[in-house]
Amino acid sequence: VQLQASGGGLAQAGGSLRLSCVASGRIAGIQDMGWYRQTPGKSREMVARMSYAGFIDYADSVKGRFTISRDEAKVFLEMSNLKPEDTAVYYCYGERARFDYWGQGTQVTVSS
Repeated sequence: VQLQASGGGLAQAGGSLRLSCVASGRIAGIQDMGWYRQTPGKSREMVARMSYAGFIDYADSVKGRFTISRDEAKVFLEMSNLKPEDTAVYYCYGERARFDYWGQGTQVTVSS
């Protein structure tokens, strides 16, 4: 399974960005898909994830501002009311057969 993320960039505080991630390869059987983010010196943290059945989980810090959606082997993250603390490299992932596959990461920078 390969994942390709896109859509990062620079936004001002209060602005919006949309991240996209497309899975390819052996996509049959992908269960959870979602997004993590990481800043220098910190561990990767879960932002949002969505099961194949449609269950959704958000980090407390993004609830009400970010929305995850999914279309088969694609996963999206609508980010609104962005804050400087949302600045990070965002990674999409897909879980298949209990193994997590990761995209290459896309930088999101929010200026104050």
